[in-house]
Amino acid sequence: MSQSFSSPLPRAIDELWERSAELSPDDAEARGVIVGAVDLLDTGKARVAFVDDATGEVVVDERAKRAILLSFRVLGMTRSQVGDFQHNDRIPLKTSLDGVRVVPGGIVRWGAYLAPGVVMMPSFVNIGAYVDSGTMVDTWATVGSCAQIGRNVHLSGGVGIGGVLEPPNAVPVVVEDDAFIGSRSMIVDGARVRRGAKLGAGTVLTATTRVYDVETGEELPRGEAPAWSVCVEGTRLKSFPGGEFGTRCVLVLKRLAEGEQHDKLKLNEILREHGANA
Repeated sequence: MSQSFSSPLPRAIDELWERSAELSPDDAEARGVIVGAVDLLDTGKARVAFVDDATGEVVVDERAKRAILLSFRVLGMTRSQVGDFQHNDRIPLKTSLDGVRVVPGGIVRWGAYLAPGVVMMPSFVNIGAYVDSGTMVDTWATVGSCAQIGRNVHLSGGVGIGGVLEPPNAVPVVVEDDAFIGSRSMIVDGARVRRGAKLGAGTVLTATTRVYDVETGEELPRGEAPAWSVCVEGTRLKSFPGGEFGTRCVLVLKRLAEGEQHDKLKLNEILREHGANA
């Protein structure tokens, strides 16, 4: 955690964390503190993580993650119903959706923040996630627990953004402003998609995925799609005792001008030139 960062959540969360094994739904005082903390995440007044403008590094609010984990201890199982669909869970559905469009079939859990201007097709956003304005969460896309999604991002159909809840100091998946994630791509394990990056369909990016620039052959930082780049799934040959086999990697096909707006047709042209699609 950044030394200059001070969590907006109460210190009492840390004290409750130290005796978490003792907590139960019967502890009304603890439940009040924890619910109040998660309410701040739900309204966007606090968030699990953010990118520090000064350093470019991801800062994690461990106290926010602790509050989420503690909520599972102090909230009892509750039955709820939406139309003909019945639910039995500790975490209720989100109710504050001002300025957000949620198409029938879209599910958001309490403790996730959706900024005004977000559009959710039938999809799922988990507790602790933060989705900023102008972002589209397309059909069957999943935004996992604590994932941080920037402004004007497009998560295409079937995209899986992994959740990273434990341990509390673990960096979640971060997708920065103006990014485009192609259909059925998977961004998991604390991987990072930097601003303006465009990922072709089916790209898998984890924290340890190797990333290569196809123009220079340079190996880039692992687990990161570079800012203002077009990336696709690739393979690299690796020698094993049984022979040479292809292992997953991400290939940077092209660098974009900083601030270049997303043009689906132009992006498809770049990807199709290399046998890929958006």
